Amino acid sequence: MKPDADAMGSSLALKSYLLQLGHQVTVISPTNWAGWVNWMNGSNEVIDFELKKQNAEEVLTKADWLFCLDFNNFSRTKSLATALASLSCTKILIDHHREPDEAAFDYGVSDVTKSSTCEMIYDFIIATNGSDKINETICECIYAGVVGDTGSFRFPITTDKVHLLVADLKSRGFSHEKVHDKLFDNFLENRLRFTGHVLLHRMEVFYEYNTVLIAIPKSDLLKYQIKTGDTEGLVNFPQSIQGIKLVALVIDRDEERKWSFRGKGEFDCNTFARKYFEGGGHYSAAGGRSSDSLEDTVKKFKTVLKENEALLQ
Repeated sequence: MKPDADAMGSSLALKSYLLQLGHQVTVISPTNWAGWVNWMNGSNEVIDFELKKQNAEEVLTKADWLFCLDFNNFSRTKSLATALASLSCTKILIDHHREPDEAAFDYGVSDVTKSSTCEMIYDFIIATNGSDKINETICECIYAGVVGDTGSFRFPITTDKVHLLVADLKSRGFSHEKVHDKLFDNFLENRLRFTGHVLLHRMEVFYEYNTVLIAIPKSDLLKYQIKTGDTEGLVNFPQSIQGIKLVALVIDRDEERKWSFRGKGEFDCNTFARKYFEGGGHYSAAGGRSSDSLEDTVKKFKTVLKENEALLQ
């Protein structure tokens, strides 16, 4: 749901590659997506399942192959899950998250050692002798996903292979400035003012737990006219505070409360999110949800902080 730069980038990069091999390809997203990925070549042709359900279902029923990118369990696709599970076509998984539902797929891999699904699409293209097919679209999309999921190369998952990938793209004449500008300098004024408001008024620091909590009520989203994707990266700001090992961000959405977690050192965000907030993801970055009110889910978070005090020291 709500595909980010890695999900959209890997999908459009794979589409570009498969089109060059003579296939017919359609990209379907379970939901809408942030406007700041609309610069990616082909994004205007992506089908929003929630918005165009009948159109998407017609495409799915005719598919010979279903590539599932940047998620490893159909439940992650919200209302699209039932349609995917019912398909009889060959289902191929390419993902880098933990605990995949292996029984749901015919082929594929969920490799947690990879920085991003975009890195895996790059590997897939190289492994299938498609190096000569890496065009400008593929370069831009892959780089966007890698930058997004490595936190601009700051996360521990940024291996030597990631830098070699970028070096290869650069050797092909790829200009990274355009992508960086579209990812990070492509927002409206209201988002910057919203960020300042949140950091000043919604951020709590628990030094006894080396933790930061940001809780954003629905009223803030309405006041600053926040749209899908405008909160992307907000959870990363408090990581700059000395000694902080866990940052938690919770946003009051219409249907649920959405959590994002970022960790440093030995704190396992994936296990924390799965155990307490119906989520999961990566060791240093994970997400979760809650059907409780914002007030109640924040209370729960503060309670479980005490349970995990030893891990946060």
